[in-house]
Amino acid sequence: MFGLDEKCSVMGVFNVPEAAKFTYFGLFSLQHRGQEAAGIASSDGEKLHITKGRGLVTQVFDEKKLSLLKGNSAIGHTRYSTAGEDSVLDAQPIFARYDLGQIAVVHNGNLTNARIVRDELIKEGAIFQTFMDTENLIHLIARSKKEHLYDRIIEALGKIQGAYSLIFLSRKKMFAVRDPHGFRPLCMGKLGDGWVVASETCAFDLIGAEYVRDIKPGELVVFEEKKEPKSIQVFEPTPHKCIFEFIYFARPDSYIFGKSVYELRKRMGRELAKEYPIDADIVVPVPDSGVAAALGYSEESKIPYEMGIIRNHYVGRTFIEPTQAIRDLKVKMKLNPIKEVIKNKRVIVIDDSIVRGTTSKKIVNILKEFGAKEVHMRISAPPTIGPCYYGVDTPSKEELIASKMSVEETRKYIGADTLAYLSIDGLLRSVGNDQSYCMACFDGNYPVPNLN
Repeated sequence: MFGLDEKCSVMGVFNVPEAAKFTYFGLFSLQHRGQEAAGIASSDGEKLHITKGRGLVTQVFDEKKLSLLKGNSAIGHTRYSTAGEDSVLDAQPIFARYDLGQIAVVHNGNLTNARIVRDELIKEGAIFQTFMDTENLIHLIARSKKEHLYDRIIEALGKIQGAYSLIFLSRKKMFAVRDPHGFRPLCMGKLGDGWVVASETCAFDLIGAEYVRDIKPGELVVFEEKKEPKSIQVFEPTPHKCIFEFIYFARPDSYIFGKSVYELRKRMGRELAKEYPIDADIVVPVPDSGVAAALGYSEESKIPYEMGIIRNHYVGRTFIEPTQAIRDLKVKMKLNPIKEVIKNKRVIVIDDSIVRGTTSKKIVNILKEFGAKEVHMRISAPPTIGPCYYGVDTPSKEELIASKMSVEETRKYIGADTLAYLSIDGLLRSVGNDQSYCMACFDGNYPVPNLN
């Protein structure tokens, strides 16, 4: 699936020698959540050090740069830029000096009242250095009259709305917090005598940390040397966890919101097979996000699973002039069918979503060019009918094909022999009939209004 992007990932390491290097490896595991910029801030107990830049984690950092990030605590970020200037200033962490010393912050999410808060701060004389909503928090904290940083953070959180998983780093402490709805994931783990916080547990696996628990919606956790983490329930939790994390964003080897991403994706595939069976020869995933759902569909339907489409993982952005001929090559650059698997077969293709429809149309065309007798498209999620305001870069409602076309109209547009989406009920069954998820992109019910 192409067309939806998670905006970023966050990582924090506290009271661990060479914290910046562990943060680097954690960010490497979280690279799928943001590929356009990366940054790390560290603390040696006396001052903060920061390095950030545009590009992948491995492009931004090398041994020399990491050696300058001294200290036993660090926070890091990977970013998918969606708005604003194409500038390194819009990479995180955001760093500032203020009356209590130094502070850095990383953010996964989107503040739905950012423009209102920003305009008020500018009227009061604030000067902004970036176009990021996260910078609002730095100004709110710096202007607060509270004596302690955690009180300033709590006061600032009371003035913002929307989705946020945040990690703050001062010279001596680290703070991690989720919004009261818990839109975006944030988990906590143990590493030796220290602690780690990350968007997904796959970051813990690489560095050898032990998952302890998720940070709760509305909870602020304070990490301080020689003390156990202190939990402050800042807001009454009203959970609306992003269900698309399970469908697409998270790595399949992660546990988020306390559940296995891989297992839930397989369940989605099984539910899809129950709801929309079809007589066919093979089940083929659109790699990579369709793989687990396709396995579930295959197991439930007893139709053989085949890796009939291979993905090129090394396709970056191209600077070739995007003429129509070049645009048509875009999908072929990323996905290539295996003719011997596809030819003369009735193929069930499993994908996680259809966004604009253009990619699905090209996939169907490519499969038929390679000799598929029939192509039956099955989507392991309901139709995406609305944009996300909580930390996902989605097209406008007008650009989403499901918001303006029926399933049959979409089928005709993409050229498939049949098309079916997993129902909302089927999706809920897949996640254990848990009602505490945000599904605004599927049902139009937005828990928090977008004021931007």
